[in-house]
Amino acid sequence: MQDKTMPEQINVALIGNPNTGKTSVFNQLTGLNHKVGNYPGITVEKKEGTCKLPNGLKARITDLPGTYSLNVTSADEQVVVEHLLEKTSENFPDVVVIVADVENLKRNLFLFTQIKDLKIPVVLAVNMSDVMVRKGITLDIELFEKQLGTKIALVSARKGTGIDHLKKCIADYRELPVNSTIGLKEIDSEYFTELQKAFPREELYRLWLKHTQNFDYTNHKNVAVQNASAKNGFPVRSENELKRMQQKETIQRYMFINKLLDKGYKKDISAAKDFRSRLDRVLLHRVWGYVIFFLIMLLVFQSIYNWSSYPMDFIDGLFASLGEWARNTLPPGALNGLLSEGIIPGIGGIMIFIPQIAFLFLFISILEESGYMSRVVFIMDRFMRRFGLNGKSVVPLISGTACAIPAVMSARNIENWKERLITILVTPFTTCSARLPVYLIIIALVIPEKTILGLNLQGLTLMFLYALGFVMAIFSAWVLNKILKIKSRSFFIAEMPGYKLPLLRNIAYTVVDKTKDFVVNAGKIILAISIVLWFLASHGPSVEFKNAEEIVHAQTENEQLTSEELNTAVASYKLRNSYIGILGHTIEPVIRPLGYDWKIGIALLTSFAAREVFVGALATIYSVGNDDEETIKNRLAGEINESTGEKAFNFPTGISLLLFYAFAMQCMSTLAVVKRETMSWKWPLIQLFTMTGFAYIVSLVAYQLLK
Repeated sequence: MQDKTMPEQINVALIGNPNTGKTSVFNQLTGLNHKVGNYPGITVEKKEGTCKLPNGLKARITDLPGTYSLNVTSADEQVVVEHLLEKTSENFPDVVVIVADVENLKRNLFLFTQIKDLKIPVVLAVNMSDVMVRKGITLDIELFEKQLGTKIALVSARKGTGIDHLKKCIADYRELPVNSTIGLKEIDSEYFTELQKAFPREELYRLWLKHTQNFDYTNHKNVAVQNASAKNGFPVRSENELKRMQQKETIQRYMFINKLLDKGYKKDISAAKDFRSRLDRVLLHRVWGYVIFFLIMLLVFQSIYNWSSYPMDFIDGLFASLGEWARNTLPPGALNGLLSEGIIPGIGGIMIFIPQIAFLFLFISILEESGYMSRVVFIMDRFMRRFGLNGKSVVPLISGTACAIPAVMSARNIENWKERLITILVTPFTTCSARLPVYLIIIALVIPEKTILGLNLQGLTLMFLYALGFVMAIFSAWVLNKILKIKSRSFFIAEMPGYKLPLLRNIAYTVVDKTKDFVVNAGKIILAISIVLWFLASHGPSVEFKNAEEIVHAQTENEQLTSEELNTAVASYKLRNSYIGILGHTIEPVIRPLGYDWKIGIALLTSFAAREVFVGALATIYSVGNDDEETIKNRLAGEINESTGEKAFNFPTGISLLLFYAFAMQCMSTLAVVKRETMSWKWPLIQLFTMTGFAYIVSLVAYQLLK
């Protein structure tokens, strides 16, 4: 029978070092019962989920960012510390689950001892227990539980074993002792005695963290130290003194951990030169490492094109049929036009790219799950330092292939301010998934579907655009490194996780979450813009718009036109004199040298909200007044530029558009995040005008040379 004093739901914080399998444990505990969002006031991703525990207890589990310690050096670590210090928060954990890697227990236990000293009940989940026999690892569970004052669950997130025992340990959290692991007063007796006297009701280690972890990340200064004074009861210590005390704390913790490991942890190291070391010699090679990475990327982009063509064609035809059905079924009127000419084509313009985006996230997830991405970070450090970056800059540049927003945020892990600033400024050059729909539709229109040496030409073009964005990011970093007069010096330390067979469950969760996030976020914007565009294209202020049928009939009375051709002429005349037509013709002189007509110009303007809106905007504009059942690609392929009389999407125009989107800053959300990360409008405005200006010049030159 459940204890009446036991709450119906408890808060559980899931914490661990990077690469310990924390996300896998989270997925095992919560299944599909989780959601992804950002912490209030800060753009760091968080996952929350629920699971049922024994005795009918329910747990709300928060998957906190990976961290090596509670000594804050990045914004991700700050989120973890603040979550553990805010006792009055409704999200404060009743129990913390530390996920540790059985092969790297020494480093993982450092974080465990820190959280244990906060006097919070802690459960230790030792992951990857399935490799213990193969690796020759033995663990004295009874000794560890006694010395650490905790309950230990040996789990294998890959095989799903030990999860029930972990749930039982969480449910019995009230039985866990909350003793400290080290004595802080041994570090500096006078300091900690005075600190405890000033706040006698607070746990000593909590006071210590509050006094030392309040950092200003833009200026890299300890605000707490600057503001400390005798008036608030805190002992005053300089920043250097506090750092030395932190070093003494670290030594004490590792002395405690080493004694424990000597007694209760054994590992057979006779097979040190195993499969991992042999594979690392190849993947981390100065030459072959880069060659293999290039071949993997080539395989990825070829697969994106070859595997996704059939589902894309199906989705394209489905939305064309759906639009036709709405047009013929609903009574004529505004609702009919809104659905068949606005919403359905607009949403269809983004849904068609779900297969390719899903495949992209699939491959990225496999590379990360297998441990290969950490090797890419390592080998690229040698190359990146020549341009004012370091190996950690590769993480934002690679994750930027999904979205520039979290990529910019991930630069917080770069401690050096100059390198972090340069990384933030150049990351938007990386081709994100929002650019992918633009690239795919234009490549399909202007690049022939041929093979060269067995390789798909369209796939090669897509890979070239990704490479072009990366090269431009590196070149821009080199220029900024020369221009920015910020003194800096940094060192790069990278952890090499063991190789793992990717867990299909984790990959599936990642692909579904990321694709759903892309579709939902893009869909909301496209839906709103499609409605606005349809209204602007279906209404006009002038007499010409209102009397379009009479005017067109008068102009074509001597021509032998079929009823279908006459309807098309009326629709075209009304669109030209609508609100959106007037706006498009106003900006057309600026974009005409690039090879764009006024319709493409409208799509360019609206895509500043989000790049992927470009395709949805074109689909909406071109569908207004169109009664034929046509797929998006066919509709765009048959469009004629009114100024030149040629195809609107010919080869010169297509190349010009591809280059414009490769370089332009067409994302207001990214600008907002850059402003938040740099704490100034100076840098995002420099990004906006520099990138867009450069994109205009390159597109202009390309079109003029190719036309």
